This record gives sequence, structure tokens and C-alpha cells, in this order.
Amino acid sequence: MATETFSIDKRPLRDLLGQVGAGKIQLPEFQRGWVWPWPNIASLLASVSLNYPVGTVMLLRGGGDVRFKYRPVEGAVLSGPVQPESLVLDGQQRLTSLFQSLAMNSPVETQDERKRRVSGWFYVDMVKAIDENEDREEAIRFIPPSRKVVNFRGEILEDYSTRELEYQHRVFPLRCLFDNSWGDGFARHCNFAPDAMELWYRFRDSFIKSFDLYHFPVIELGKGTPRQAVCQVFEKVNTGGVTLTVFELLTATYAADEFDLRRHWHECRSAWEAPEYAILKDVSNTDFLQAVTLLATAERRRREEEAGTDEERLPRIGCKRKEMLVLGLEDYRRYAPDVVAGFKAAAKFLRQQFVFDTRFLPYGTQLIPLAAIFALAGKDAETAGAQEKLARWYWCGVFGELYGGTTETRFNLDLPDVVDWIRGSTQEPRTVTQAQFAASRLLTLRTRQSAAYKGIYALLLKAGAADWRTGEKAEVSVYFDEAMDIHHIFPQAWCNKNGHERSVYNSIVNKAPLTARTNRIIGGHAPSEYLQRLAKAAETSPEGVEQRIRTHLADPRLMRADDFDAFFEERRKVLQEHIATAMGKPVVDDHIPGQRPGEAILAAESGLPVPAEL
Repeated sequence: MATETFSIDKRPLRDLLGQVGAGKIQLPEFQRGWVWPWPNIASLLASVSLNYPVGTVMLLRGGGDVRFKYRPVEGAVLSGPVQPESLVLDGQQRLTSLFQSLAMNSPVETQDERKRRVSGWFYVDMVKAIDENEDREEAIRFIPPSRKVVNFRGEILEDYSTRELEYQHRVFPLRCLFDNSWGDGFARHCNFAPDAMELWYRFRDSFIKSFDLYHFPVIELGKGTPRQAVCQVFEKVNTGGVTLTVFELLTATYAADEFDLRRHWHECRSAWEAPEYAILKDVSNTDFLQAVTLLATAERRRREEEAGTDEERLPRIGCKRKEMLVLGLEDYRRYAPDVVAGFKAAAKFLRQQFVFDTRFLPYGTQLIPLAAIFALAGKDAETAGAQEKLARWYWCGVFGELYGGTTETRFNLDLPDVVDWIRGSTQEPRTVTQAQFAASRLLTLRTRQSAAYKGIYALLLKAGAADWRTGEKAEVSVYFDEAMDIHHIFPQAWCNKNGHERSVYNSIVNKAPLTARTNRIIGGHAPSEYLQRLAKAAETSPEGVEQRIRTHLADPRLMRADDFDAFFEERRKVLQEHIATAMGKPVVDDHIPGQRPGEAILAAESGLPVPAEL
């Protein structure tokens, strides 16, 4: 008779945590310590509350011939030695996280994002938790052991140190999730007020019951499993406790329908492996899923609009985590090919804007709505007029610096706004109307960390910037990897020697894209001197060098005079004009006539009010 090697079933979360607390489920000694930081725990709690799959637990049935040293799950306090019924092979991080946050009446001992030891309690904002427009993960809070949030001065900002304060602020302690007394106390505290009871019932039904009803898939190896097999299985299944990404969650979901999302993503990505699509090399699987989700939600909204659904009841366009997690396989299959074409069209468009290199891509995030726009607009985006509108939208996003930080909300607006604009709407996209670029911003752009800095680099390439020594267009040098980078026009050494401020001469206004070899010829010499050196090295006339300098929107006449201040002011004006042209709107002219660059930089960095747009 064949020996049963493993069993598969589903077990209630409450029962599993009870077995952990009683010591019936413990850890084999070879399991590593618990390492999850608190944001990962919050993400897990949010997933369980929404009934999302969070993976399986793999156990080894105890009592067999193979014996392992064991220990309780971190946080479980046993009254004495307990022989475990099962040992955890996979799922330690999840079980420990859930046990400590839900079933332990003491602060959770964990770490922050920087791996520093921290402790605290998990709470959930009841109002946010039942709001469908809120991300469930953002409703979950990690509060210090004192249950008081204080600022750096020690002043109390939030206080949940008593049951009454918890009731008052509508925050639910997750350690009470399996204890009905908190809800009873809340009702009495609120004198059974209808609005409070309505909040409690909705929270109980949509949040607490999810944990009560949640079942974990459990694979349990039989007690006759040999030691070698146990070790091999452990090495194969244990992933070190890394939080599942949206892509991994959808991979697991789609696998139920025999669809390999990971393999399909690799096939999609192979569509842009050619050199002309190099700008797409950093596009991630999550970026791709966000673009697909934008299309799917846009189409869902369009169908509802055509069906006559009221405006306030229309589904929203979005690509946040919660929208991505409900992306159905049918929608993914339908829109993925369009998104592949959209990203390829985006790469071609960026090439026309002279954005070739990922090092100088202003915003990688802006690729997501750009690809979705091309995918949704289709052939409507191919006309010259459409391309001009797309360029305006793109540069407004760059020079308005609107794609830093959280960007999903802007994606949601840009997709319908820009597509409607392309198709004839007279309403400009909100990214275009909201974008502003102040003249003083030019003075504070010093490193390529800024999107606007990278944008100016692209505008210089678009203006035909040629290397001063070789005469090659900078775009050609970039394509053939000629060590092209941005270098100082008036060298740092010369500027220091002549008393110019570092904050001024390091501005983008004093920089140009040049090859490393050309920059070595420039060295630390005065422009009047190195221009002669360049003419000799290039085996051309001084006039030829000057002609190439003009392609960088720079005045060689002022360079030959070594007049830094006049050069700086003249080039600032020219760059400002090119930015205004790219955005299709005037910049905010906050420049004060006669003000030296150093004074203007101090004003810009001090946060002084900027005059109204001219």
C-alpha cells in the first residue's frame, strides 16, 4: 500500500493562530529568524482583510522517525515544553506576522524599512477601511508601544492609550480582532448612536469578518517524509519572506486558469529588445500591469457611459494596487498586446523628443501613461497635430515637474484628458494647464537627479548640439556610446579662481553635453584659451568651433571675452525661451533685472513669493 506523502486542505486562520499560541505548530530550528518590517506586515493584514490570496503554508507532520530541534513561533509564550504536532517549512513570516499582530497581547517586535528594531501595535482606521476609494493598506497604522504618537519635541499628536480614546478616534486595535468585547464597548461609549452603530456594523462586516472567515491553503508533509526530502523541499519553497508584489499575486491568480503570466511578460518584453527601444529597458512588470489596468478601467468606464450610467456612479479610471489586483485575465489578454504596441510607440515618440538614454529620461513613470495614451488613441495619435499635442503634454509634465512622488492619480487624469484632446476636444489636459516653470528654477538645476535638468539636456540635443571638437551631433555620440555627458562651459577651476559662486557656476545654465575627450581639452582653462586649443585639436578654424558652440544655445563671443556674468544671463534667457516653446506656454518670469545670479539663487532657494505669470 502506498504511503501518503502529503495532504492538502484549507484551515481557518483563527485555528492556525490558536495552534501557534498553544505550541501545536512550531518552527524547526533551521528556520531563520523572523525578519519582516512593519510595512510588510501592514500589507499582509490588508490583503487578508480583502480576502486576497497570500500564499500557502507548508507544514511537516510531527511524530515521525525524523526528529528536528524546534522552537515556538516568535511571540508565542508556552507555559512549559510542548511537543509540536507540526513544524512550519514555508509560511513562517506570514504566520508570525499574523500571530503577533492579531493574537498577542503585547507590542509587536519588528523592524522598520531601514532594518532598525522597532515595536508597536497595529491599528486600523475604521472610516478609511470601509471607504472603497481608499487603499486598504493605508488604513492600517503602526503605533508606538505607549499607543501615543509624538513629534520630535515629545509633544503628543495622537493618543490611543485607553479604550475610550480608541472609541473616540474610531481606531480599532487589531489585537482585539477575535475579541467581541471591543465592539460592545464601542457601542456603549457611543450610546448606541445610529451613525456610530452603522459605522461599526459596516466595519465588522467588511473587515473583521474577513479574518474570521479567512482560510489558509495548507500543505502538510507526512510524518514519514525522510530528512533529505524535508531539507530539499524547504530549500525549494522558502523564499526568505519577501512580500508578494502585485505581479506575483496576479501570477498566482492567473495560474488557476493555466496562464503563465511570468512567461507572457518575458514574451512582451522581448518585443522591445532591439537597440532602438533601449529607452524601455527599465520598464518593469508592474509598470506594464499599470498600463494594462489603465486601459481596462478606461474601457469599463466608457461602456458604463454609453449605457447611460450617472456620472457619480461611473467606475473610475485607475491603476493603483487595488485596481491592478482585480485585473481579470480576460482583460489582461485583451489589452496586453495594445500596451506592448503603446510602449514601442512611446519609445519612438521619445526618440523624436531626443530622449535616447535612460540616464537622461526625465521621468520613468511618465512612460506608463504615455504608453497607455498611444494604446488607447491608436492611429489617432499618429498625425502631426496629435504628435504636437503629445509633445506639449510631455514637456509640461517634465518642466512642471509633475511626475515626482505618487503619480497614479495623475495617470488617471492624463489618459482620458490627452486622448480626448488628441481626438479634437478643445479642453487642454490638466497636466498642461497646471504646469508652471519659473525662470529662477534654471538657476537651481545642478544635477541630473532633476527631471527638468534632464529635460534641458534633451532640448539641447533637439537644438542640434554638436561636440565642439569632433563636430558630431551629440545624439550620434550618445547612440554610439561616446562617453557623452554634461560638462561645465566656464570650468569650475576657472570660476573658483575668478571668484564666481559655486551655486551659480554649477547651474545647468553653465553646462553643455560634450564628450569626455573634449572636456579634457577644456580642462580648467579660461574659455578664451581653450577655444584656441579646440580649434587646433579639431583641425578647423575658430569660426568652425564657434558655429558648433552656437548649437548649444551659447554665445561664443561672450566666451572669448571670458565674460561669465553676461554669458550666464544671455544663455539663461535663451534656455528659458526654448522651455516656453516646448511647453507651449510662457514661463513664470520671476527674474529681477539687474539681480546677480547668486542673489537670484538665494531668493529662489529661500522660497520667496514668485510674481504672477506674465
